[in-house]
Amino acid sequence: MDDKKLNMDDKKLNMDDKKIALIGLGYVGLPLAVEFGKKRTVIGFDINQNRIDELKQGVDITLETTKQELKDAVYLSYTSNLDDIKDCVIFIVTVPTPIDKHKKPDLNPLEKSSESVGKILKKDDIVIYESTVYPGATEEVCVPILEQQSGLIFNKDFYCGYSPERINPGDKEHRVTNIKKVTAGSTPKIATEVDELYQEIITVGTHKASSIKVAEAAKVIENTQRDVNIALINELALIFNKLDIDTESVLEAAGTKWNFLPFRPGLVGGHCIGVDPYYLTHKAIEVGYNPEMILAGRRLNDNMGSYVADQVSKLMTKKRIHVVDANILIMGLTFKENCPDLRNTRVVDLVKEFEGFNCNVDVYDPWVDKDEAIHEYNIKPIDKPVEGKYDAILLAVAHDEFKALSVEQIRAYGKGSHILYDIKYLIKANESDGRL
Repeated sequence: MDDKKLNMDDKKLNMDDKKIALIGLGYVGLPLAVEFGKKRTVIGFDINQNRIDELKQGVDITLETTKQELKDAVYLSYTSNLDDIKDCVIFIVTVPTPIDKHKKPDLNPLEKSSESVGKILKKDDIVIYESTVYPGATEEVCVPILEQQSGLIFNKDFYCGYSPERINPGDKEHRVTNIKKVTAGSTPKIATEVDELYQEIITVGTHKASSIKVAEAAKVIENTQRDVNIALINELALIFNKLDIDTESVLEAAGTKWNFLPFRPGLVGGHCIGVDPYYLTHKAIEVGYNPEMILAGRRLNDNMGSYVADQVSKLMTKKRIHVVDANILIMGLTFKENCPDLRNTRVVDLVKEFEGFNCNVDVYDPWVDKDEAIHEYNIKPIDKPVEGKYDAILLAVAHDEFKALSVEQIRAYGKGSHILYDIKYLIKANESDGRL
């Protein structure tokens, strides 16, 4: 019995000895690195030296982890030097997969990270991808790069896995450890090893998919489904506005049925919902299928900023408020509430639309990093709105700081005659001049 226990301990020790390199320490990579870093040796790698320096000081500007959580990850270290991770045998890639200006998948971060890993790849190493991609991307795009850079043969000398991220930025309830994880591997044995690896940190269990392609497809449809559902609600909002019916009242009434899905209208941005569908539609078109419903939903959601700006300008005109040279206050810039994440925020569409009307636009958001906003969108958020300045005020993001304000406090930012438009249902219908 003692000998058996010793053998089991040795097996566990050998497994734990497999050093992990976590490539990309953003909203997805860092929380994952922290959880693994509580249990085994992990080296977090990022090309952004400032990010590395901040993390070494216990600072996470994404606010996805706390100082204490970083401290608890006693086996986690950080580097921007590729040589520091060459001894690792498991590489987990969590780089972003955005879209370009033509709404085509931008795989450049994924390709560059694959090149870097390929340069240090060794026999029997495993490369696990977490980035959202179209079905087949891991084996069609990443694997050839790994082979070319390393000189090794896929599924003979090295192996791949796929386990899509499911992080919800700013969500303190649904965390890495309590979101069920989909896993997959390039061989049955590797699939099991990848699955067991994630089981070390995922408390609610895992789902081992039958192939990497299946896991990739599962991820990309998660947010495509949400996108299409939100597009439907947005279209209903457009219809109900023309019928002079309050959309929220309709949704509340319909929501009394047990199986009615509780979606709300709004701007659809972020790193997933406004991006992932384009990865699926790109691949669908490539293989000869035109995904009409998905693309229609995308077009509708992408045009909501223009619709809102048009509605506000009409309301201003009705009140004889000149749109040209008007002062506009947009409250909120992030893609969602209570987080600093600016990725693919569609609030920028509002800014562009009003600037196109020759308006003076102020953006106020206590959550954002001003330097990042300037760098990403050429938008410089203000420190605080000026009372009595604005011709129109738009509630664009449902931050707690905005929820805490009374209608009177919000309207105090406006001139004697102004428009208050509520995109996020932060106030009652009769307290605003218009809303979705």
